[in-house]
Amino acid sequence: MFLFVCEMYKTVGKDLSSRGKVSCLSVHSQCTFFSPISGKDVIGLAETGSGKTGAFALPILQSLLASAQRLHTLILTPTRELAFQIAEQFEALGSSIGVKTAVIVGGIDMMSQSLVLAKKPHIVIATPGRLIDHLENTKGFSLRALKFLVMDEADRILNMDFETEVDKILKVIPRDRRTFLFSATMTKKVAKLQRAALKDPVKCAVNTKYSTVEKLQQYYVFIPSKYKDCYLVSIINELAGNSFMIFCSTCNNAQRVALLLRNLGITAIPLHGQMSQNKRLGSLNKFKSKSRSVLLATDVASRGLDIPHVDCVINYDIPTHSKDYIHRVGRTARAGRSGKSITFVTQYDVELFQRIETLIGKKLPAFPTQEEEVMMLVERVSEAQRFARIEMKEQGEKRKRPRGEEGDDTEQSSGVRKKVRGGAGGGGGGGGGGGKRGGAAWRGGR
Repeated sequence: MFLFVCEMYKTVGKDLSSRGKVSCLSVHSQCTFFSPISGKDVIGLAETGSGKTGAFALPILQSLLASAQRLHTLILTPTRELAFQIAEQFEALGSSIGVKTAVIVGGIDMMSQSLVLAKKPHIVIATPGRLIDHLENTKGFSLRALKFLVMDEADRILNMDFETEVDKILKVIPRDRRTFLFSATMTKKVAKLQRAALKDPVKCAVNTKYSTVEKLQQYYVFIPSKYKDCYLVSIINELAGNSFMIFCSTCNNAQRVALLLRNLGITAIPLHGQMSQNKRLGSLNKFKSKSRSVLLATDVASRGLDIPHVDCVINYDIPTHSKDYIHRVGRTARAGRSGKSITFVTQYDVELFQRIETLIGKKLPAFPTQEEEVMMLVERVSEAQRFARIEMKEQGEKRKRPRGEEGDDTEQSSGVRKKVRGGAGGGGGGGGGGGKRGGAAWRGGR
């Protein structure tokens, strides 16, 4: 069977092999589920990290190999970051057949996007809102000859109130097309969209339960809310050398904690919705390239993104919706690797935490911490908090000035970090510690 699959996808398969991304087993399963021979619409219910992009990319690339039609495929995604990631994967997998993509998302100049669309790429990857802007305002752009429609993370697209935009898009594309709809969960909105957009679909459910992978070690830490930052630094210290994705509930918190950690010499960088598109992509690329070991993120980064080397997820702020817990911790222990997740539970979060345990059907163990060692960090962390507030205020004032794009605020120092680290150097350097593991705390990983 594998030889048949490789023959069927022999051109695309070269790119798969050269990237070293897909095993024989996963290629087999993907081609079996999404064989272009079937010609069927597909609704896929799949957990994060299950290889969805490769699954829908293969039949699309096979179709393009047979007929390299321009504006052949539209892929809708809920976030800008996911759109860029899908484009990278298509360009890599389709490099041998010259596939051209266009990413059409907010935060980027519409005129430059119009020029890209005028060249008629094979594949358009877009967020719904910006695509509608171009369909209504960009002369000569239409999707009347579209062959494939993919809606990735459909549940999230609909939760972000893009229903009106999706309805408009469905009205201006051909009915005679193949449609792939992917969702982590089958909500009422997704079921309604399925009825409107798909014809007699094949259903592929990789995992329909709210569960986490076996190789994920899940813990919680019960802490007073005022000491969250101290416990965070202590855990990063304890697990020094690992990469961390730390989830915060607000953009302000993600930015503040990133500054706080950087003031302590830890190589942290934020990713949230108030950053410009260039800065968001810059943060993501720095973390993926391992030049930064700690990523402070809001839920914009909790679904779909392929960041293979996340060793530990920390829920600094517990998610309000229990299902978001699944998506957050799904950033680690991907593709058969092991990983850790640690959820901070304060006196105000007990009910939310109990809902999470009910959802996943298990009681989580406590992550071992030494309160005495954590308390030794209080003075230095308090100083870092104070300087982080100063820098937040400075950044807020900068944004009010009528200037063009500035440098990455999170990488700039207001001259306070040497004081916090006791005279240490900048960036991801060292500094003194507050406890027997203090030296590691200020390194913040390799």
